[in-house]
Amino acid sequence: MISICNFFFGFVKFQLDRFIPNRSAMDFDYARYMLTGAAVKSESGEPCSPSKSLYRKHLAEILNINRPRILAFKNKAPPSSKNIPHSSSPIRRRKSIRQKRRIHKFPERILDAPDIIDDFYLDLLDWGSADVIAIALRNEVYLWAASDGSTVQLLSAADETGPVTSVRWAPDGRHLAVGFSNSHVQIWDTSVIRKLRTLQGGHHLRVSSLDWNKHILTSSGMDSLIINNDVRVRTHVVSTYRGHSHEVCGLRWCPSGGQLASGGNDNLVHIWSASSDQWLHRFEDHSAAVKALSWSPFQSGLLASGGGLGDERIRFWNTNTGACLSSVDTGSQVCSLLWSSHERELLSAHGFSSNQLTLWRYPSMVKMAELEGHTSRVLSMAKSPDGYKVASVAGDETLRIWDAVFATPPKGKSKDAEEGRREPFPNIPRIR
Repeated sequence: MISICNFFFGFVKFQLDRFIPNRSAMDFDYARYMLTGAAVKSESGEPCSPSKSLYRKHLAEILNINRPRILAFKNKAPPSSKNIPHSSSPIRRRKSIRQKRRIHKFPERILDAPDIIDDFYLDLLDWGSADVIAIALRNEVYLWAASDGSTVQLLSAADETGPVTSVRWAPDGRHLAVGFSNSHVQIWDTSVIRKLRTLQGGHHLRVSSLDWNKHILTSSGMDSLIINNDVRVRTHVVSTYRGHSHEVCGLRWCPSGGQLASGGNDNLVHIWSASSDQWLHRFEDHSAAVKALSWSPFQSGLLASGGGLGDERIRFWNTNTGACLSSVDTGSQVCSLLWSSHERELLSAHGFSSNQLTLWRYPSMVKMAELEGHTSRVLSMAKSPDGYKVASVAGDETLRIWDAVFATPPKGKSKDAEEGRREPFPNIPRIR
C-alpha cells in the first residue's frame, strides 16, 4: 500500500504542477514492466506471480495507461484498393478535368508573300466567310482558296493609285473592299473578278483600315477621319466620326452592329455609337499606337485592345460602362488580336521583339501556347470561318496557316458562330 500511495502522490503532483523527479515515488518494477511487456521476470529470474501481474493490470486500468495513442505517427498507410489517378497539381479546381487538347505550334502551310509592305499601321489580310483569304502585296491583291489551295489575282493597281493599304471582306464572303494610298476605296465582286464601284471624296490621305456593318462600309485613314459609307447609294458618305488627332489604324464593329471601336496613332481608343456622331467613351490608358482591336463573341460589350511598341499591353474594356476591366503586359508590340469563337481564349500577334503568336486563357490571362516561326513582326491575323484555323502575315514575306490554334468547333457546327446572324448582302450598283 505504501508503494501505491507513493505512486499516486507522484502522479497527482505531476498533474497539478510541473513534473519534479522523485525517486521515492517511483515504482521501478512497474516501469520495467511497461518497457519490456508482460514477459518481465523478477530479479531472481522467475516469472512474476499471478497476483502481482493481476495487481499491475488493475493498476494500469485505473490510471488509463493502456488507451490507444491519439494523433501519433505510425507506419505508412497501406495502399488503397481504389484506383485513384495521380495528379501533380496540389489543388483540383474541378472534379472532372477535361483532356488537354493539342495545340499545333507549327504552321500547317507556309506561303510566299513577296513585296508585303512592312507597315504596322496597315491592314493587309482578311479571311472571308467563303473560306478565301485576301492579301495585299503592294499594288496587287490575291485571293487564296483554303479549300483547294488555288490562287487568283484580283487586281493590280497603277502606281498613282497604289499601293493597296487595306482589305476587308463583306459578310457574304463575295464582295471585297480595298483601300488605297490615294484615299480611294474600291468594292469588288470576287465571284466574277469585277470592280463594282469606287468610293472617293471622303478621305484625302491613305485608307488604313476598313470594316463592314451590314451595308455600311466604314473606312479610316491617315487623315484621322472615320467615314461611314452606304454602298447602296451614289452619295455614299452618310456620317463622319472625328475624335482622333493622328492616323486611325484600328477599326472594328461589334457583332451586334451597335458600337464601333477605333484605335489610332494618338494612343487613343474611341467607342462610337451607330446612331450618333459623338464618341461614347475615350480610353487614354495605352501609351503607344493602338491597331489591335477585337470584340468578344461571348460577352456583349467586352473589347480587347493592344498597344504598340512602348506600351505592349492588352487591355480589356466594358464598353457599356467605360471601365477598364484588366490588363496584361505581353512584353512585345501587339499588332493584332483574335477571340476564339468557341472558348474563352484570345490570340495575340506580336512584333518587336518576339514576333510570335500567343494564345491566352481569358480572364486569367495564363499563356496556353506560343507559336513561333515568323522572323519579323506579325502585321495582321485572320480567322477561318469555322473559327479553327488562323492565318498570319509578317514582314518576313510569309503567309502562315496555323491549324488547331483554337478549340475544335462543337459537333454539327461547321460555320462561324456569327454566320448564323448574317443577312443577304444588298446589290451594289456599279458606279464609277
